[in-house]
Order: sequence, then C-alpha cells, then structure tokens
Amino acid sequence: MHFRYQEWSERFGADQQSMFDKLMDLFKQLINISSGDVAQALKWLTELDKQYNITKDSDYGIADFIKDLEDKEYIKFDEDAVEMIITRKTERALRTQALEEIFRGLKKGSKGGHRTNHQGKGFEREPETRKWQFGDDINKLDTAASLLNAYKNSGIEGFRLHEDDLEVFETEHHTSVATVLMIDLSHSMILYGEDRITPAKKVAMALSEMILKSYNKDSLDIIAFGNDVWTVSVEDLPYLKVGPYHTNTLAGLQLARHILQRRKHANKQIFMITDGKPSAMLENGKLYKNSFGLDRKIVNKVLDEAVKCKKDQIPITTFMIASDPYLQNFVRELTEVNKGRAYFSGLDDLGGFVLEDYVRNRKKRV
Repeated sequence: MHFRYQEWSERFGADQQSMFDKLMDLFKQLINISSGDVAQALKWLTELDKQYNITKDSDYGIADFIKDLEDKEYIKFDEDAVEMIITRKTERALRTQALEEIFRGLKKGSKGGHRTNHQGKGFEREPETRKWQFGDDINKLDTAASLLNAYKNSGIEGFRLHEDDLEVFETEHHTSVATVLMIDLSHSMILYGEDRITPAKKVAMALSEMILKSYNKDSLDIIAFGNDVWTVSVEDLPYLKVGPYHTNTLAGLQLARHILQRRKHANKQIFMITDGKPSAMLENGKLYKNSFGLDRKIVNKVLDEAVKCKKDQIPITTFMIASDPYLQNFVRELTEVNKGRAYFSGLDDLGGFVLEDYVRNRKKRV
C-alpha cells in the first residue's frame, strides 16, 4: 500500500471535492451514453481530460477519481472480479440527476399541456370560487363571499342565508395514476449520428424517480419494444441499448394495455416515446416486417389496438422525436382514433413534455 503526502490547505480540500463533483457529473453522462459500461465511460472520460485539460491545474487526476469511485461505492467489481460495474448507488444517482436536469429545464418556461377529465381526491384549494352544489365539502365554504351574496339578495334588515348564496372554493383534485412508459429500442433511435435513446432513458429515469419520491401511490411500468416487447425494471434503465430491431408498436401497446387492465388505479395512461413508424408485428407466430413506407397491414392493426385502449379508457400520449411529416401523419391518425395526445418534440424538450404532462394528468379542477 502506498501513501502520498503533501501540505494540507483548506483550499486543496475544497478543490479536490469540486473536481470530484465535476468529473462525477461527466461520468454519469458518459455512463448513460455507454449503457452502463464503466470501462468505456472511463476511457471516454480520460480522453476528454486529455483533450480539454479538465484536471490540468488540479492536484486531483483521473486515477484519484477512479479510486474515489470505488471508495465511495459508486463502482465495484462484478461477481467474477473481471470488470467494473456500477452499483445501486450510482443507479439512484443517475435517476436523481435526470430528474434535476429536466426540472431545471422546466423552470425556464412552461411546455404547455392539456387538462384531463380525471377525478380523484382533493388536496389543494384554489383562490377561485363557484356556486355550492349538493355533496360539496362544507369545509371548502367561502364564508365571506357567501355572506356577501346573502346581503345582496336579502338586504341587511331581512337578512337570510339561502342555499343559492353559498359559494365554495374550487379544488385541484388529485388521483392515483397507473402509467406504462414505452421506449422504442429500434435501430433508428441511433441512426444518422443522432443519439435518441439516451434522452429517452433519461426521461424514464426522471419519471420513475419523481413517482418514487412524490407519488408513491402511483404505479409506473416500463416497456421496451423492438422486434418484440419486454418489461424493464427501474434498475435496468441505464443499461438499455438500441438493437438491430424493427418497430413492433403493436406488441408494445398490447402488453401495455394488458398490464393496465390489472391495475386498480383511478386513471390509466400510456406514454410512448418513439421516433419511427410501426414496421413489424407478429403474424402466425412469425415476425412480419416492412421497413419501406407505412404498411397499412401493420398500421391498421396498431390503430385497432389504439381503439381497444380507448374502450378501456386508456389514453395514449405519443412523444414523437422525429420531424418527418410522413411519420407525424401516422401519429396524428393514432391520436385521433384513441382520443389521446401527441407531442412532436426535439430531444432537448422531451423530458419537460413528459414530466409536465404526467403531473397535469393527475389533476382536475372541480
């Protein structure tokens, strides 16, 4: 074991911590891009340090950072002691960073959204009032407005309070929500030099962290779809990779609907992040695929599934991260038959749209 001694100063301690935090932010970004590959992320970090002299004027280098990652239990050797892997602590840190990063963007300006007709239990009183209706909570009574109405209607001498005089405060009602988030892992998510899967993973991590911290009575199921479809745990999110897949949107929607049928929440919804058209489906146990244009055979099956979701009162919100008008027309058709919502967003806006729409879908003014 070797020890390195040098003169201590308060500034050195602060600089060391500052450099660790700076490198840690970069490391987390690179871990996302590398789908959890520690060796690749550290290789990229070392190359960035050489190219941009990140640690040049510091007594804290990449080797020190790697040692701290181990000591602080952000990375560890796998069971076979062959390669370094990230720990549960790092997975939580990735989700927290994704949530903070997206909320910083939301603070800069509202993304806009749509109020829904969902109902639930009220928590937040609003300044606006309305006429009292039978069954309204008397604790929500606006006493001053009600007495003023009585005075206007009956006068001070014959003062009487009638039912028509009563006003109550409006309330933002909150409800429990079951959400299935579908993430497209088809090959187009990394085509043409544009990384679309990393922002999609960040959105999934941010949404899952927000639900775990703030809405723990809600449920979130995550589905990845390509040629086939499979469920993904929150812990699996950093490791998702795009494959040589087509886009089996039909299988994704079918699994999402079946999952939500088992949920007992008041409201149910599907969020689908995709950049492409449905190009595959299972037919007689075999994968039928067509990458050229919109195959009406596939599209019609997807639209039929969207109608089934509508009958089960499951709206589909599609986040299309592609600008091709041809593909956007398909999304509009899907949205119309399902009576859902669609956002045509860039990669920078994706997280804000998803989180804001999720929060708005939990409320109804009554």
